[in-house]
Amino acid sequence: MYRKQQTRGPGAIQADKLVSMITGTHVLFYSEKPEADRVFFRDVLGFRAVDAGGGWLIFALPPAEAGIHPTDGDSREQVHGGRSLLGAVVYLMCDDLRAEMESLKSKNVSCSPVEEADWGKKTTLRLPSGGEIGLYQPTHATAFDLGKPKAERPSR
Repeated sequence: MYRKQQTRGPGAIQADKLVSMITGTHVLFYSEKPEADRVFFRDVLGFRAVDAGGGWLIFALPPAEAGIHPTDGDSREQVHGGRSLLGAVVYLMCDDLRAEMESLKSKNVSCSPVEEADWGKKTTLRLPSGGEIGLYQPTHATAFDLGKPKAERPSR
């Protein structure tokens, strides 16, 4: 979604430019032990956070991209705020899966065995709550560098 924004200023020529109305993505993780998982995100993964009040941490995440996949017929919806929202699976991304797994192991984080997929090497890591999130090293093109000239984009 884009909107027109007029640029003005002293002595400036008025110009219209398209500005994205979407400013970011907010991901919700549901946890049976949210405090423990917040500490994990902060202390183990090293994600910076702001306190939104009452110790409720909101984490800065690395750049993101989204892929839209078909369901297998089972509903993947989440009810939140009285609305039926799309369900999601979260994978953190890295450039060297084995090195990241070694770093996590040194922090007493267990990962599942590495699996090869058409789109990369993947594992899952267990959170203190017992839930798991994915971690993978993509072999596909990523959307991170779309604003860069093609010559400056990493090849995968």
